[in-house]
Amino acid sequence: MATRGTTRPGATGAVVVRPASTVTWDELATVFGERGYPATCWCQRQVLGDRVWYRTPPEERARLLHEQTSCDDPGAPTTSGLVAFLDGEPAGWVAVGPRPTYRRLRGSPVPWSGRAAGDAQDKDDAGVWAVACFVVRAGFRGLGLTYDLARAAVGYAREHGATAVEGYPILDPAGAPITWGENSVGSVQAFRAAGLVEVARPTTRRRVMRLDLRPADG
Repeated sequence: MATRGTTRPGATGAVVVRPASTVTWDELATVFGERGYPATCWCQRQVLGDRVWYRTPPEERARLLHEQTSCDDPGAPTTSGLVAFLDGEPAGWVAVGPRPTYRRLRGSPVPWSGRAAGDAQDKDDAGVWAVACFVVRAGFRGLGLTYDLARAAVGYAREHGATAVEGYPILDPAGAPITWGENSVGSVQAFRAAGLVEVARPTTRRRVMRLDLRPADG
């Protein structure tokens, strides 16, 4: 996957998004930080599912992420996400991969609500990729990095043979705060800018968004 550069208002330079296998573990760990939800979850809740996640200590979650990303191994055939750099500084992360990768999604009614793309959903369809989680490093928020990451995630999925890409954002309700854990799934606006469209509303706040990548659609 080629690096992607964009100049964004408020940023002092280009945003470059790279597969996590091509960055160092120290760079990725810097994005997650040492405090707060990202530094305890390590992007494992969607992968492990709630029950296993709760009984897995943060240190083990970090080890699992290191293994999944293949950080420090540019020749690795796969990785589990992408890392955004701003002015050469690691600034953001997005998890993207085949939908069955994410145990929590598989056990949820969210992706299977409605008839997305006009046909019944198969929970084991590895051709459908999910953009499951975003992390933006403290000090780099408010610069629109999730937009860059969402677009890059779609491109990465396309390059690796995905037939469709889905996201599962939660709307920010009027007058009610949205928690970090909820916000980590991304925003409707970022997914829309990446080309995804709403295909289902399984709950009052949850949206299922999808972009079909079948050859007939280019």
